[in-house]
Amino acid sequence: MSVAFSGPGREEFDRLLTRYPDGKAAILPALYLAQKEFGYVSDEAIVYIAGLVGTSSAEVEGVATFYTMYNRKPVGKYHVQICRNISCSLLGAEHLIEHVSKKLGVRPGETTPDGKFTLEKVECLGSCGTAPVMQVNDEYHENLTVESIDRILDQLP
Repeated sequence: MSVAFSGPGREEFDRLLTRYPDGKAAILPALYLAQKEFGYVSDEAIVYIAGLVGTSSAEVEGVATFYTMYNRKPVGKYHVQICRNISCSLLGAEHLIEHVSKKLGVRPGETTPDGKFTLEKVECLGSCGTAPVMQVNDEYHENLTVESIDRILDQLP
């Protein structure tokens, strides 16, 4: 399978390149654009971006696998990420992860059979002062309880 940005995606990529003195400096936003366009960062997208920015696919893959914000496999319509770092763990994150796992019927790293939810444990969402924290797609939810998580998940269409 071959991937390529859509017309508007390619225009956005070309605009990105104007902001950086070197094509390789655009790897992060190019990966984000690829994820937006294709749903996740596939091996084919890695090769494609490497060609666009003028570097090796190994270098692009190194960036894509270093940052947890890039999905290397398809995720559900709602990507539920719960922080399990120290502040969140001290305030009950493991209990909340277990609750969400039971509620959705999947373990962390899995997607519901209907493709609606993917549940993941993540190391840090950078919001220790409002722990425990969950991110659903690009939206943060803070100071979580079992009740607030149920409310958030139940309101998703």
